[in-house]
Amino acid sequence: MRIIPISVPTPFYVGPVNVYLIAEDPVTLVDTGPKTKEALEALREGLRRARFRVSDVRRIVLTHAHEDHCGLAKQLRDEAKDAEVFVHGWETGHRAGRLEYDEHRALLERAGVPTGEIAEMRRMYEGVRRYADALEDHEHAELFDEEEIAFERGSLRVVHTPGHTPGSCSFLREADRTLIAGDCVLKRITPNPVLSPDPIDPTRRFHSLAEYLVSLARLRSLSPTLVYGGHGDVVEDYEELFHRYVRAIGERQTEVVGLIPKTGATAWDVSLELFPGADDVHRFLAVSEAAAHLDLAHAEGKLAVELNAGREVYRKP
Repeated sequence: MRIIPISVPTPFYVGPVNVYLIAEDPVTLVDTGPKTKEALEALREGLRRARFRVSDVRRIVLTHAHEDHCGLAKQLRDEAKDAEVFVHGWETGHRAGRLEYDEHRALLERAGVPTGEIAEMRRMYEGVRRYADALEDHEHAELFDEEEIAFERGSLRVVHTPGHTPGSCSFLREADRTLIAGDCVLKRITPNPVLSPDPIDPTRRFHSLAEYLVSLARLRSLSPTLVYGGHGDVVEDYEELFHRYVRAIGERQTEVVGLIPKTGATAWDVSLELFPGADDVHRFLAVSEAAAHLDLAHAEGKLAVELNAGREVYRKP
């Protein structure tokens, strides 16, 4: 099985995204890049160098539904004459007619984010959405954990790895334990546990960091030899990276708990202490990280939480 990385530019701070061409029948793309002229040109050039065209693509498989990974899915699907698009059922970012803004607003209010800041985040969100075309329900199919994505030679096994998003998926080639991991595993940075509604009960916050730690351990149990991430270089020593991730999360946990005063604090308060200079999209990511660590600290008994005037206030027990 030939897995060919194609680096595609993005307009985001994270930099280029890695799209993976599976050069086997049926020809498959794992992720697509954002909906920009530059990204589409880079993707076409990457396909051309591998002696393919967009019209050869039969499947598009998404690791998750953030704009830098799914933005071109609809356009490529249409150009490739209805290539199949697959994404996990817990993802929402690719869908048309979503209600997630209302759900996110409620979560941000509970996290203590001021009304004006929520409005700014809404404007930011609307700006980011232009980098992806929404897919109607009939335009994509669902990925399921442990299912096999079959090719003429070999297959990829779906490994549901929630954390960065609820429906984040990785794909394992069992023959040599090669893994395509999207944003679950990144060599140079620790993925952000993005604030999301729980897919089972959207009125609650998805416990992203606890789920992410389970996902990291699950990938470790697979003993991957080579990991293709969503951004940056390949990972050749997952064991070392696993321990680095766990250590970094533990250190941040200690920092977050130490920031809680006797009077208590919200996730918004903690985010301002952790990332005082955050602006634009990074404000939302800062709140996401703070909320995720507070959830984990509460689950482990390090903090207590109470609802005060609609806001979650955390205190040391």
